[in-house]
Amino acid sequence: MRILVTGATGTVGRHVVTSLVDGDITVRAGVRDIARARERFGDGIEYAEFDFQRPETWGAAFDGIDALFLIRPPTIGRVKRHITPAIDAAARMGVEHVVFLSVLGAERNPILPHRRIEAHLRDADVNYTFLRASFFMQNLAEVHREAIAERDEIFVPAGNGKTSFVDARDIGAAAAVALTGPGHENRAYDITGPAAFDYATVAEIFSDVLDRPIGYANPSIPAFVRRLRAEGQPLAFVLVMVGIYTIARLGFAGRVSRDVEALIGREPIPLERFVADYADAFESAQAE
Repeated sequence: MRILVTGATGTVGRHVVTSLVDGDITVRAGVRDIARARERFGDGIEYAEFDFQRPETWGAAFDGIDALFLIRPPTIGRVKRHITPAIDAAARMGVEHVVFLSVLGAERNPILPHRRIEAHLRDADVNYTFLRASFFMQNLAEVHREAIAERDEIFVPAGNGKTSFVDARDIGAAAAVALTGPGHENRAYDITGPAAFDYATVAEIFSDVLDRPIGYANPSIPAFVRRLRAEGQPLAFVLVMVGIYTIARLGFAGRVSRDVEALIGREPIPLERFVADYADAFESAQAE
């Protein structure tokens, strides 16, 4: 069995690769920068240049592939131009199963591009599995790291809504099971952590684990957009973040599912452990 992982060096993709490499399969990383990917994963997997915006890279990447882990790059805004043609190309090349990293609640939210991708996969000539993931804990250590580390604040427009944060390491493990195990075709799973918290409580958890006060800024959506754009984040990415936080703000992100436990055979990683594991990322550069 040969599996292509798109976005293999990204927040989730890297954990999909590492969860797959121990199995009796061949893993191919579909990436824009092969040298960078090889530095991360070494010579134990295959590599192929892959870019949703460059169709000339699709054929070689899909050649001989049985299953595909599909991640929509957050910087790509046009689903019909870049994502759905790639899905159709994969089907023509003989890919039989696509595991798509979607978003919790995508089936109810027409704002999110993930819903349109799900609809296309249902009609495509492939089996599909939707992993509808809640907000990644790792985003707190990546997108929001600077605000936490340098300003001791969590700056997201989620209001008082709760979110069932999930660790990307668990998503990677769940994806590996869906890609390689039987019975996951044409199904959808809600991929969440073990509990849901509002961001005031998240700030309290950070404060307790990091042993310093962390506050929740609770900005308006326009203020959030202005901050991230000023930090250089692409508009397409910022708008996806707004969509995700709007789900939380409206009270639709707090669902806690047992699907992760059913897939990987253990409890999901709790937020407290994530903060402890990534504590170094939240240290201020001035404190070093």
